[in-house]
Amino acid sequence: MTVLPANRALLPAIAAGFLVFSITLAAADILDFPTTRSDLSAEELKRVRDVTRATSNFLKAEPYETMQGGSLTSIDKVTRDIFSQPSANLNPEQGQDFHLGNALFRKLWVSAPSSTQASDGLGPLFNARSCQSCHVRDGRGHPPEEVGAAATSMVLRLARPAATPEEEQAVKDFHALNFPDSTYGAQLQDLAVPGLAAEGKVTLSYSEETVTLAGGETVTLRKPMYGISDLAYGPMNVNTTISPRIAPPMIGLGLIEAIPDADILANADPDDKKGTGIRGRPAIVRDHRTGQLALGRFGWKAQNATVRDQVADAFSIDIGISTSDRPNPYGDCTAKEPQCLAMPNGVQERLGTTEAPDPVLPLVTFYSENLAVPARRTTSQPTVLHGKDMFYRSGCAACHTPKFVTRDGLKGSDGKDSPQAFQLIWPYSDFLLHDMGEGLSDGQQVGVASGRDWRTPPLWGIGLTQTVSGQQAYLHDGRARTLTEAILWHGGEAEKARNAFAGLSKDDRQALINFLESL
Repeated sequence: MTVLPANRALLPAIAAGFLVFSITLAAADILDFPTTRSDLSAEELKRVRDVTRATSNFLKAEPYETMQGGSLTSIDKVTRDIFSQPSANLNPEQGQDFHLGNALFRKLWVSAPSSTQASDGLGPLFNARSCQSCHVRDGRGHPPEEVGAAATSMVLRLARPAATPEEEQAVKDFHALNFPDSTYGAQLQDLAVPGLAAEGKVTLSYSEETVTLAGGETVTLRKPMYGISDLAYGPMNVNTTISPRIAPPMIGLGLIEAIPDADILANADPDDKKGTGIRGRPAIVRDHRTGQLALGRFGWKAQNATVRDQVADAFSIDIGISTSDRPNPYGDCTAKEPQCLAMPNGVQERLGTTEAPDPVLPLVTFYSENLAVPARRTTSQPTVLHGKDMFYRSGCAACHTPKFVTRDGLKGSDGKDSPQAFQLIWPYSDFLLHDMGEGLSDGQQVGVASGRDWRTPPLWGIGLTQTVSGQQAYLHDGRARTLTEAILWHGGEAEKARNAFAGLSKDDRQALINFLESL
């Protein structure tokens, strides 16, 4: 068995400073990103700044706080399918596209050749047969529940450091985020079509440590150790790192993409000029379609700039289905896996040049952009308001920025007015990268993100995790079984906030958790 701990911080290349180059000035200064919004007049800009300013009044709920996804918010009854509702402001034509995208999101792909030619092309190596397999009910994934269980909604990303000056330059120029394992590619595929061996199996074990909080309450944290058994195609590169990633919830993605670059960059402070200890940095990537530099917003390390980039990547790497954006029908197969490359693919000439010809990708993208954020519950309850106060006082809002207003005059990919335009939203994220400490490090560089860096995840909908997913699993690898555990794993820039939470009285800590559960 190959055991590759998630924390590979002592790899020689990384220890020597492998491309850990920080953006030491605002990205807007270096890369000519906008420093102010161009979609608003001076008067409108002032109104937006006023409405998004952090509150200091915790005696009552803020105006529109319940509708955390703006006019797109779902006010449907809370059930296990609450994350699967469409944006509330879709017109009939958009509603039809949403439901078509939903059908394709749930579609089970099969191996080629098949009598169902519009559905074949799976793999040949893959992690899931459909998008819905990982994002069950459009919610959060989880690690394997027991030894030997299928990973399904968790994957192991594989990457090695740059090995040549040319590769180093490619990362510096944002043409590469990192480099795949020469045999197993960018991700371990633990499933395969008939007649082909899967790449390997995920192994997972935990050690435990006990944390004592103010007042004597104790919490047990579990520290994961990941490995890979039954490697089918030879050894892995000795410098390959692995990073476990559970599937994130799907709600509000279109709204996140609609936040102006300038408003995200306004919160960046890589040199800590404010003296807060918070050094949020933007993830700079290239848009996969245009090749232009863009602000990374999606993925655990903000490695994708758009929802479409994220969807195309998942089709290719997770399912092994080619699309117009990623036309390789063999997905993540490598030259050292000739059996995989010799398998039939699902390209049907009469249907197009890819296994999922357009409009599959645009429709799944539209569906992903328009999964509604549910309305908040118990917003005005005294204990929730008190917990919100504790959230702010503990410093959580320094990274989990409460609210934004999306771009005005926004157009969709169809050229029509976008449902996401000019909405007051409450994602509770700054969408920047932060050093989260050695405890959460995976040792894997992803573009400008070091092994210790993670994008601040949005918190909207987090209180419905148990309802939607049937269990709770938080952080990038699902190690935290409760919100309290998730907070206690925070380190690095977030250690001060973590310690403030741990030092609260039991009632104050519970109030803060109640606030999170209301989101």
